[in-house]
Amino acid sequence: MSQLQFNLQPERQVFSVGDLTARIRDLLAKNFTDILVKGEISNCRQAPSGHIYFTLKDERAQVRCVFFKPQQRGMKFRPEDGMQGMVRGSISVYEARGEYQIYVESLEPAGRGALQLAFEQLKRRLEAEGLFDASRKKPLPLLPSRIGLITSPVGAAVRDVVRILRRRFPNVHLTLYPVRVQGGGAAEEIVEALEYFSTKRLADVILLVRGGGSLEDLWSFNEEIVARAIAASSIPVIAGVGHETDFTIADFVADVRASTPSAAADLVVQTRREFDKHVEDLREALKGTLRYKLLELSRRVHELAGRRGFRRPLDLLRQRRQRADELTSRLAPGLRGKLELSRRRCTAAHLRIRSFDFRAKMGALRLRLQRRGHDLGARAERLLRLKRERWERLSLQLEERSPLKVLERGYAIATDAAGNVLQDSAQAAVGDNITIQLHRGRIGAEVRKKEP
Repeated sequence: MSQLQFNLQPERQVFSVGDLTARIRDLLAKNFTDILVKGEISNCRQAPSGHIYFTLKDERAQVRCVFFKPQQRGMKFRPEDGMQGMVRGSISVYEARGEYQIYVESLEPAGRGALQLAFEQLKRRLEAEGLFDASRKKPLPLLPSRIGLITSPVGAAVRDVVRILRRRFPNVHLTLYPVRVQGGGAAEEIVEALEYFSTKRLADVILLVRGGGSLEDLWSFNEEIVARAIAASSIPVIAGVGHETDFTIADFVADVRASTPSAAADLVVQTRREFDKHVEDLREALKGTLRYKLLELSRRVHELAGRRGFRRPLDLLRQRRQRADELTSRLAPGLRGKLELSRRRCTAAHLRIRSFDFRAKMGALRLRLQRRGHDLGARAERLLRLKRERWERLSLQLEERSPLKVLERGYAIATDAAGNVLQDSAQAAVGDNITIQLHRGRIGAEVRKKEP
């Protein structure tokens, strides 16, 4: 009876691992969509593809998260280990490992705004690269004649800057490059303006300004591309963004930071005021020096006027004239004697030159050269003939003593395998291969018999 009951029970369904994982995936995807999860980020890493993988945990549990690159569009900060974050997304199962994970749609830092966190992260990174160092900042020109202005053409900042420069620096050449100072594409326009001035060299100093606003309004000046464009500019940049309490990344990278746009214009005018003050100081110093010199020279004139020479100038003048006449009378005979001596020397030299016959001298030298050439040719011909006769004698002796002559008479030269000449039968053994050199050609042979 018990056996019959056991056979009547329904059979249990058996799942494969893949089917079970798929069932769980569908269950999670159906019930956990568009959820918010808060926790601490850990094991954060970015793959070469741009996807970000991290773990979200608290004191009791942890869950894996995947933040694909397309969903990261518009995210200003970078997730880091230890950061408290709030993720929004859906739960599914990664079937290859059988793990459930959150597919993140958006990520926000918990406790701090995303923009503030992005600002701090970029500030730390650029500061570590040295973009804020005072050593790389360029000094402002002493007397700029051309000023480049990068700002919105319709804001209050451009009116304040133009008003200050026109009132205090009327002969300055001001070039405005209009850009958007907030919203999409504003950072790219600012970078384009900085590169334009740096490439064209149309300004001695650049003012990068805009009025105040929220962190979101000023965010274009916190973009990394703007910071690097300011650092790469070959022209000094003054940043005057927002109010006095506002700080942007552009302020830290710029060569000079101004608290407001008006303060930025004042900085440029200040260099002109300093120059004018320096010129005025030099003028006053020059006046004082001239007064001192005049007083000193006046005192010297009074001292000289009290001397005997100034009391009797006519007598001194007469004595100097008489002394000049005496020297002139003594100088004239000496000059005439010198002139006569020079004339005699010139006449003698002229006579010697005329007596010297260049044509005869050149003819004698030419004849001498011809005789020397003839003698040299004869000696060379005689020496060549002697050398040729000696060479012919030596060639004849060498030919007579050549071993090839001996071979012509029927003799032969035998050598062993190493090329050594055989002079004794003891140098070869029966069975050795030897080479016999005849008058014409060679013969290879094997020793069959030898006699002492």
